[in-house]
Amino acid sequence: MKVNLQLKTSQHLALTPQLQQSIRLLQLSTQELDQELETFLMQNPLLERDDSPHEEAESAAFDSWSPDDLPAPAWHDGDDEMEAPQSPAPPQSLADHLVAQLRLMPLNERDHDLVLTLVAQLDEAGYLPATLETIQAEFPESLAITVEELQVALRLLQSMDPPGVGARNLAECLTLQLKALPVDTEGREPALQVVGNHLDLLAGRDFSRLRKLLNIPEPLLQTACHLVTRLNPKPGMDFSPQETRYVVPDVLVRKIRGQWTASLNSEAMPRLRINALYAQLMHRDRESSHPLSSQLQEARWLIRNVQQRFDTILRVSQAIIIRQHAFLDHGEVAMRPLVLREIADELELHESTISRVTTQKYMLTPRGLYELKYFFSSHVSTDTGGAASSTAIRALIRQMIQAEDGKNPLSDNRLSELLAEQGFKVARRTVAKYREALQIHPASQRKSL
Repeated sequence: MKVNLQLKTSQHLALTPQLQQSIRLLQLSTQELDQELETFLMQNPLLERDDSPHEEAESAAFDSWSPDDLPAPAWHDGDDEMEAPQSPAPPQSLADHLVAQLRLMPLNERDHDLVLTLVAQLDEAGYLPATLETIQAEFPESLAITVEELQVALRLLQSMDPPGVGARNLAECLTLQLKALPVDTEGREPALQVVGNHLDLLAGRDFSRLRKLLNIPEPLLQTACHLVTRLNPKPGMDFSPQETRYVVPDVLVRKIRGQWTASLNSEAMPRLRINALYAQLMHRDRESSHPLSSQLQEARWLIRNVQQRFDTILRVSQAIIIRQHAFLDHGEVAMRPLVLREIADELELHESTISRVTTQKYMLTPRGLYELKYFFSSHVSTDTGGAASSTAIRALIRQMIQAEDGKNPLSDNRLSELLAEQGFKVARRTVAKYREALQIHPASQRKSL
């Protein structure tokens, strides 16, 4: 028997608990960080929030903005006491809105219940997706509900507010809304013909064919089409509860003595400290032998890692605004190309760290609130051998389309040519990609009368 002895060597990077925590805290949003800290505060008696006044920090943040930059107060001028803004009433659901109207209708119990049944079948947009035959089949035979009765109930439902509710398809929804308008509304009759028979032509902006089919003058067709496009294709959505998401900026940007400067938002920074009473007891009992010594160390780690998280966010933010100062001065068209590695190399951080820092972290500037990732974009070559930001190119495309002739909208190919005339080499398919990212329809769908 021959025995071989082999020695294998390998490198293994072991992440310490402290480093793992640092990485985790870095990738959390400010809201997620606050939730995470609540868990730590409940688990570790040595850790507590520092609720002492920090008026100086608040004053510094406030004084950095001119009065024109500040939002209007939520109270009116008057007595010294400020009137607190009233909490808005909870939004009413579509079903509640319809049931409230149903109570005012002089209906017998059977008709009332049939309309109520249809209300329960509506989807979020206010449409009735099920057929009346399907709904009828769900009733017990003993009730002897007929389709004709359901048709009457549907007409009652469709007479309610909002106009268009209870429709079975888009054409019916728009027709109901048009019929709710006064009979003498200009363009109402041709608009009814358009939504009833020619929605595909309207969607395709085929106005010449529409005018021939309807046999009406162009001004009347234009009025009718405008009437249709102002209708609400999803009337029930106005009653859908909208989740309000509040974003607290991590960084404030303002100009100081002609230079754009980033500073941390004190309102977004959780302030933690070691509980003084526990710390004194442990110091008296010799800290290392105290049963809570490990929790003291964990609390110190957490405080240090939270501070390091915000320090890193500030360093990255300052590096960004140094490169994107032209954007702050002139807007999107002045955005320069920027990649994560450029910031990583300057700050001697890993590219993955920059990625974590710029995700779900927000910067408040005089131009608006932006996620840090917004300032990074790929480059587009120029005739001079330089590079322009794809964000700047998208802004130029938007400006060109906003200024176009509605009767002769700019095709993607023409946009590419116009960009080339300004020195930017952008292929037609790239223009199309940027246009779609801006949620702008192609030229064929932007054409107007």
